[in-house]
Formats: sequence, structure tokens, C-alpha cells
Amino acid sequence: MPEYRFQARLASGQVQVGVLAADSTVSAANMLRAQGHHVLALVPVKGAAASGGSRLSGILNYSSGPSQKDILDFTSQLAVMIRAGISLRVALEGIAEQSRNPKFRRILTEIKTEVESGKQFSEAISKYPKLFGPLYVNMVRASEMSGSFAKMLDRIAAYISQQLETRKMVIGASIYPAIIGVMAITVTVFLLVFVLPRFAGVFKGKEALLPWPTTFLMGLSDWMVNFWYVPVIGVVLAIIGGIFFMKTDIGMLWTDRAKLSVPLFSRMFRALYVSRSLHTMGELLNAGVPMLDTIAITGDISGNLLFKKLWRNVYAAVKQGKKVQFQLQRSTLLPRSVVQMIGAGEESGRLGEVLQEISEFYKKALRDAIKTVTSMIEPIMIVLMGSVVGFIAMAIILPIFKMSAMVK
Repeated sequence: MPEYRFQARLASGQVQVGVLAADSTVSAANMLRAQGHHVLALVPVKGAAASGGSRLSGILNYSSGPSQKDILDFTSQLAVMIRAGISLRVALEGIAEQSRNPKFRRILTEIKTEVESGKQFSEAISKYPKLFGPLYVNMVRASEMSGSFAKMLDRIAAYISQQLETRKMVIGASIYPAIIGVMAITVTVFLLVFVLPRFAGVFKGKEALLPWPTTFLMGLSDWMVNFWYVPVIGVVLAIIGGIFFMKTDIGMLWTDRAKLSVPLFSRMFRALYVSRSLHTMGELLNAGVPMLDTIAITGDISGNLLFKKLWRNVYAAVKQGKKVQFQLQRSTLLPRSVVQMIGAGEESGRLGEVLQEISEFYKKALRDAIKTVTSMIEPIMIVLMGSVVGFIAMAIILPIFKMSAMVK
């Protein structure tokens, strides 16, 4: 069981220092309070965290930089510790001690140092924008003004958790067709390079009797055997070129447009971007973040350049004194029903709540779209794969039947 070094003020006013064994930091703090002590400091004894005793850390051991899962675990644990009455400085020190990621441990230590110097927590984490984005920083800043720090951390953790879940669903839906496609290409190459050449001797001297599918495939097989490096180089160059192209402004814009226009996938991506944008905007508004800051952050994390441009236009319109609904009505990215509900939320003063309800609806729509995509891709890929293999098989069998008939 992990041990924690504590500093507590007794009922008599004296300060006591000692070591306490407990399942977690929160359990240790609760034990001290049950004895009538006021916790001043509570940190794990070095070596206890390495034993893996803490169940609340949840921070995995990564050799690379901190991931979103690290940030989620940190936020959840910090919320629990703050709610338990542990000071922010002590909580940061305790989480840093338990972190198994050296980079994240160093970052948390630097944040603790900034807090000890008198800076606000939001100001300290803003120095690490790749880990703590504008949504995180602004929600924390709003909670510091309202005094609901622990509650806001819970909301941030719930937001990050949902975004990770959504990302996992989308990636899972994209991996399946990629695997099937790779398998189809592998089988095709195997048949062309290793199977068809074995029939070359059988068909030699009978080229006039071969149907065009056989002639075409035999020529393609011979070319791939002798010039195999050409398609390999071509594929490598295409991948490298595609990666560089998608990093350019034109490439990113083309990719984002394709996501919203390609049949079968467009419904899934549209639901993803609508859900993400409205969920982010609702969370920020409910947290008390100013409207202009909320719109700017929503555009930055929307994930699509077309949606980002839309929210920038909304920002400009709202800055001129117009309502959010005014600019959204001019775009086709959001359904009319959604725009109408946003307008109703503005009129009633419940925009944040309305946005949360709409985002929940589109979260379910995203799940349904992903199920539809995966259920439709499977038969489509099977048909394509079967067609390719069937075409190759037909090209091999047809001349054999034809030669057999001529012998009879």
C-alpha cells in the first residue's frame, strides 16, 4: 500500500508531520479529516508511486510526449483532489510524483512552480498550448473567476473523454476499409506475380487461342515480374507526395471538402463536425466564457477548414452586433433545423443548453452514421475483392476450357 507524507494542523492548533499508508491520496486526506485534522500538505513518499499502488493516477507509461489520455487522467485526478480539499500546489506535486511519463512529470513540476510563484493555474497551463488547448485554458479561467474549479475540471474531463471516444469511433470506422483494401491488393499482387506465371508455360504457343482477359493479365503479370520496382517506387512516391500535398493549404482544403462530399462518408464526417462544434460551443458558454472567445475557440478546434471559415464569419458578424443565427443562415454546412434551434436558444437566453442538446443528438447521429458506413463497406469491399479474384480466375479457366473443347 502506498505511503503519503502529510503535514496537518491538529484541533489544538499544533502542526503534525508524519507518514500515512492509504490506498490513494484522497483516502489519506479523508483519514486525516476523520481524525479532526486540517490537511496542510499531502504528497506520496518517493518510491510508492513506482510500485503502482495508486489507482487514481491512471497515467500510462509512454516514452513519447503526453497524450490526450494523460491529460484526461490528470484532469480527473486533479478534480478529485481539489474536491477533497487538497491545495492546488500539493495536488500538482502529488500527481507529478505519480506520473510515469518523464516529460509530463517535468511539465507538471514546472506548472507547480508557476503556481507557487503566484500565477493563476490558467496562466501556468497556457504556456503548453499543445497539451492544454484554448478550450481547456478558457474554461479553467472562467472557473477561477466563479470559484467552481473542481466542478469545471469534471466538465473538462467529460469533454475530453467524449472527444477521445468520438475519435476512436471514427478511426475504427476508417481502419476497417483500409484493412480490406490492403488485403485485396495483396491477394491481387500475389496472383499476378506468383500464380499466373506458372500458367505461362501451359499457354505458350497458343496465344491466338487466348481470350483478351487472359492475354491482358498474362502481359500484366509478365510486366510486374520483370519491372516490379516500378509500381513499388510509384506507390512510395504517391504516398510521400500525398502526405506533402495534404499538408499544404490547397491539399488540406481539398481533403476537408472531400470529407463532406464523398458519398457514404460525408454523412459521418458532417455529423462529427457539427457535434464537435456545437458541443464545444455549448461547454464554453455554460462555463461562462465570453461569446466572441467561444466562437473563436469553436472555429479553431472544429477540425475542418470549411467549418473553421464558417465560425470565423460568425465571429465577424457577432462582433458587429449581429446574432449567431444571422451568419449561420447563409451557410449550408448546418441543417436549417439546427440553425432554427440555435436562433430559438438565442432568443430565450438558453443557447448553451440548446447547443448541448443538439450536440447530444448529433453524437447519436454520428454513431448511427458510423454503423451505416461499416455495414455498407463490408459487402462493397467483399464484392470488389471477389470481382478481382473472379476475373483472374476466369482469365485462367476460360482458355483451359477452350483448349479442352478443341482436343475433343
